[in-house]
Amino acid sequence: MQNLTLPGGLSVRPAMGKDKAFLESLYQSTREDLLVLDASADQKAELIDMQFKAQTQGYGNSYPNAMYFVIEKHMEAIGKATIDFGHNEVHLIDLALTPVARGKGFGAAVIQAFQQAAAMVAAPMTLSVLQNNLQAKALYWKLGFMTDEIQLPYERMIWYPPALRAISF
Repeated sequence: MQNLTLPGGLSVRPAMGKDKAFLESLYQSTREDLLVLDASADQKAELIDMQFKAQTQGYGNSYPNAMYFVIEKHMEAIGKATIDFGHNEVHLIDLALTPVARGKGFGAAVIQAFQQAAAMVAAPMTLSVLQNNLQAKALYWKLGFMTDEIQLPYERMIWYPPALRAISF
């Protein structure tokens, strides 16, 4: 992944054991839905921890060859990406940014870098998005993804590298 082209201070590196606390905190920041529950702070923290562990185990079970990355801006962790380089496609399993890093184009830049990687191996790139996540879907459309399949509540989206576009439609 060192060959990926990322703008101004952005980088992607393999996640390591030392990143566990950051990844847990990042996951918590993406679960506003659980923070509004009528429960004590300890109960919410325990529920979020259980959900984080379930997500991690689920990714491992569903995508045993997935690669886990930390996204950094000037050597400071600002997000994570989970990618599975499968036999026929590059699948973006998960992408999350810290609240202060959202809305600044960093996610788009990382996705475009992974699109470059997919193009290098002549494979389409896929992802799934909640159908009601209009902001994310707008970004994916802007980056050239198209809806491929709908399995409520998700949409599977696909992007074809230029070399495959002529033969994919």
